Amino acid sequence: MPTANHSVSCEQLFTEARTHNGFLAEPVSDEQIHELYDLFKWGPTSANTSPARVLFLTSSEAKNRLIPHMSANNKDKTLQAPVVAVIAYDLEFYDKLPVLFPHMDARPWFAGNAALAQETAFRNSTLQGAYLILAARALGLDCGPMSGFDADGVNAEFFPDGKWKANFVCNIGHGDPAKLFPRSPRLPFDEACKIL
Repeated sequence: MPTANHSVSCEQLFTEARTHNGFLAEPVSDEQIHELYDLFKWGPTSANTSPARVLFLTSSEAKNRLIPHMSANNKDKTLQAPVVAVIAYDLEFYDKLPVLFPHMDARPWFAGNAALAQETAFRNSTLQGAYLILAARALGLDCGPMSGFDADGVNAEFFPDGKWKANFVCNIGHGDPAKLFPRSPRLPFDEACKIL
């Protein structure tokens, strides 16, 4: 289990946490990356499908393979981040269900039903990517999630067999507060929610 202090606050996870556009030159170790996974893997997914697959890019060589596929305004911050996570989803996630969901034979729900497998993998890997962000914040790291990239290019570069597909990219490290934008507003309850 992760060793960090688990007495984290709502401020650390939500109200004071920010999307970072720049990172300090402070490394993130392989041990911290393993700790991050060991925390976010516990987030719930439908039928425990756990379709997310994460490629953690830490070397300059690996990040330079990603940069041509990033939007122009995301290139510099991606190069600067100590870790760049490509959150992907496994289209054949159902092959792991005999282990992940052993109390029921759920594999036939998805095998042979490409549309349902795609929908389930995308939705649940997105959930898992959100858990990754919260886990990183709980461990004292900052994140900069991005959807500004060429998914087809990333897939061809890193997942050429077509079994994994890129969902989104997230820079991880110790954020540089000097590079934060002013805090953007959020919708009030009555514009975003209803109670029936």
